[in-house]
Amino acid sequence: MKIVTVVGARPQFVKAAVVSRVLRKKHQEILVHTGQHYDSNMSAIFFRELGIPEPDYNLGIQGGAHGRMTGAMLASLEEVLSAEKPEALLVYGDTNSTLAGALAAVKLHIPIYHVEAGLRFGALTMPEEVNRILTDRISEKLFCPTESAVDNLRTEGIIRNVYQTGDVMYDAYLWASARPGGQMPEYGRHYLLTVHREENSNPAALAEIFRAMAQLDAPVIYPVHPRNAKLAHSLEHTNIELIEPVGYREMLGLLNSCERVVTDSGGLQREAFFAGKPCVTLLDRPIWPETHNGGRNQLAKCECGDILEKLSADIIADSGGQPFGDGHAAEKIVEAI
Repeated sequence: MKIVTVVGARPQFVKAAVVSRVLRKKHQEILVHTGQHYDSNMSAIFFRELGIPEPDYNLGIQGGAHGRMTGAMLASLEEVLSAEKPEALLVYGDTNSTLAGALAAVKLHIPIYHVEAGLRFGALTMPEEVNRILTDRISEKLFCPTESAVDNLRTEGIIRNVYQTGDVMYDAYLWASARPGGQMPEYGRHYLLTVHREENSNPAALAEIFRAMAQLDAPVIYPVHPRNAKLAHSLEHTNIELIEPVGYREMLGLLNSCERVVTDSGGLQREAFFAGKPCVTLLDRPIWPETHNGGRNQLAKCECGDILEKLSADIIADSGGQPFGDGHAAEKIVEAI
């Protein structure tokens, strides 16, 4: 088959790396990078580290309001799909790139395959939630990372061509951890912080997060997302080291050697779970309920006191199995394709 894959953001590069490696053994893949994450530390380094083939198309679309960005991607992707005439479109996750690719494909009657289908947050105020729901509704095949994702789709009446494959992020974590060529970087004692979601990238919320970080018993390393870099550097930040975004292996090095994680990232909270690191997630409801087993992932408001309380919570020793699959999600996705 000829399949067009659309990616645009750094979590999608990680996911595509493991799937493309398997997909290309059986199918022709045309890789399209929308440009949503575009600078070297957010994009190019992931292609180099993870061995992702150079994109066949780089649309160079980034920045601006959600509607403007999604509309520009939709128009450009329609041109690509019309020229390539693929038999299917493959998209990942819940970004504007995902929705734009899905909308372009469905209007051209091209089947859509959605990796990481079925996730629900329960709040349409989150742009990612809108992207997830709409993409799932128009997808031909839905690849779910967990049992709860399958359940979410079933609740919405979506039961056809739904596959529980496991999480390709777990595939990537295992691949990178076992990759020959030396260990990942190690760091001194520290906490790891990431903040990038729109609802947390405002002066009041980020100031509360920084107040909490200032009271921790070890330095906090914060790879700053371009979305809130200007704001982060403008605020007082005691005990926090603001650094540029890092590549995948360096992020895993920061993760594997940290005390605990504070994040609003869906990807990092799962990686913390894979690595056995306690995590505090700056959201008001779970996206990945599996990570909360044994209190290993605590939800916190963007309030200094609540963050510190959750960081000090005891973690219950919990085996609970591995809810994210067996590390072979990519093979199961390609088999289903």
